[in-house]
Amino acid sequence: MSINRKKIFRPPPPAPTTIYVRPGYNRVLAEEFEALKVKRVALVADKVEAHSQGDLRENFGFKAAKDAIRAVDRKMTALDRFVARNAFIEVDPAAWLTKPTDTLHLGHVTTLEKQDVATKRKHRFTFLVTTYGETAVDEESGIECLPHTSPLATAALGLAAGSETHVKLPAGESILKVLSIRNPTQSELDRLLMPIKPPEIDEEE
Repeated sequence: MSINRKKIFRPPPPAPTTIYVRPGYNRVLAEEFEALKVKRVALVADKVEAHSQGDLRENFGFKAAKDAIRAVDRKMTALDRFVARNAFIEVDPAAWLTKPTDTLHLGHVTTLEKQDVATKRKHRFTFLVTTYGETAVDEESGIECLPHTSPLATAALGLAAGSETHVKLPAGESILKVLSIRNPTQSELDRLLMPIKPPEIDEEE
């Protein structure tokens, strides 16, 4: 029996996770998949039309349509895997305005101090710990969105104000300290929470 090198060296798929999202995210996922299906139908029609035009060896329209179909197929497969591997729980940001602030949770505004172990340099950030995929910055307050699935948020969630922990982040080992925890204001949420978009996912998963 021949050895399948791809199966040996390809990393295993990520474990299923629970991802918190804003209301409407599941609808956006479904709409994105349907849009890709419609696009594929149009591309197949272009491919058929190009095929009827003669010698395929020099038919650049046929090749372009075939490549475009493959690209759409990869996106549809990646999106399908993303949905199948994860459970999506919708949460209402209105609840973030009044939730307890004893420890850091999704929806809190926090100021974190990160000290790099190797260089001893300290960096201070103020984040809104938010749902999956949020990356906006509030120019008025300087608050950045920190997705709850990010390595930094994963390390900080559950900590109390004033506590610190030693963490391994993609940038290296750090000492992370939670300086403060508070609820966001409605105006901060209005500025930070942008319209929901489909996820940017790896087509090669």
